[in-house]
Amino acid sequence: MARIRPSRVAEQIKKEITDILYHELKDPRIGFVTITGVEVSRDLQHAKVFASVLGSDEEKALSLEALQKATGFIRSEVGRRIRLHHTPEIVFKLDTSEDYSQRISHVIRQLQGERGDRP
Repeated sequence: MARIRPSRVAEQIKKEITDILYHELKDPRIGFVTITGVEVSRDLQHAKVFASVLGSDEEKALSLEALQKATGFIRSEVGRRIRLHHTPEIVFKLDTSEDYSQRISHVIRQLQGERGDRP
């Protein structure tokens, strides 16, 4: 029997969760959420799902809370859609890489502006 690679399972989970978010969940607290990545453990027992949320810190917190409350439903849907021996436990994490990259860009622009002012 061929072994299923965690990276392939992670991509499939990402695809299915994205579809579930857009077509199945009707929670108004879930704002503009994008699933940016999924990390699956080697034994396929655990999956960290990284979500990027557009909006204020309060909106991000509400969206993450709504995702965490819907974890059971999402996990059961993923299990129904992907035929695995065991459906991974899903944990949602807020992806802050976009905020970090914006902060770095802002600092670089400031430094370039200071450098441009010098003779």
